[in-house]
Amino acid sequence: MKRLLPLLLILPLAGFRPAPLPPPVAPDGPVRMSLVDRDRGAELRSYPADGQRWVAGERGHRYAVRLYNDSPRRVLVVLSVDGINAISGEDANPSQTGYVLNPGQSADITGWRKSQDEVAQFVFSSPGGSYASRTGRPDNVGVIGIAVFNERTVWRPEPRPILRRPASPAPMAEASAASADASASASRAEGYAAKSQAPALGTGHGDRETSQVRDTAFERASRDPAYVTELRYDSARNLRARGIVLDTRSRLPREPQAFPNRYVSDPPAR
Repeated sequence: MKRLLPLLLILPLAGFRPAPLPPPVAPDGPVRMSLVDRDRGAELRSYPADGQRWVAGERGHRYAVRLYNDSPRRVLVVLSVDGINAISGEDANPSQTGYVLNPGQSADITGWRKSQDEVAQFVFSSPGGSYASRTGRPDNVGVIGIAVFNERTVWRPEPRPILRRPASPAPMAEASAASADASASASRAEGYAAKSQAPALGTGHGDRETSQVRDTAFERASRDPAYVTELRYDSARNLRARGIVLDTRSRLPREPQAFPNRYVSDPPAR
């Protein structure tokens, strides 16, 4: 099978809309991820619960996955939506193709990639109406994840000899820490399974819109991602059932906007 090249994200139509101010830098990873309700023009707040981060979506609303590259180097971001690679449509795996972000770049991923010029919009839908369910893959509806890879740099020899210290036992300590983290994750997963309920939202395959990218070369610094994070989404009702207290201010109507849409939509059928 032909291997897909990573895609360099082009910020389309520079000057068309002001770039949003980034939130504070996250201390735990090179790339931050959030969801944006495009119909309300608001970045959705996330809430911690069950060892996960949760976002309340609204059925029928378009959304975007907003990414911030806080690192001083290019990174490759493999994006999974409902367990599906948002570029290739394959069952998501970190080894697959992704988006390349330049140092300090922020970008909104607005849909399932159809070509280098178009995407099908991400839309909060019913679970049964999600792209994953309609293609026979409903098991991971309700979760969005990114796997981030650093770029390999060219190694150059030192100009003069340096003193080599004996190997430290850090790798074993790291292995123990990784084992502990795995056990903790398993415990959280069991707790989540015990409290889980049927999700009320999935991600549909919406209308087409322009979103331009191009192929670029990117050599990963390692086989495994440097950073992986997930964001779960559901209805406000289901989040409240989990005991999550939502910020009601986020549900107030947004202020009127002179330019609410980017492109001309099709007229309704007669």
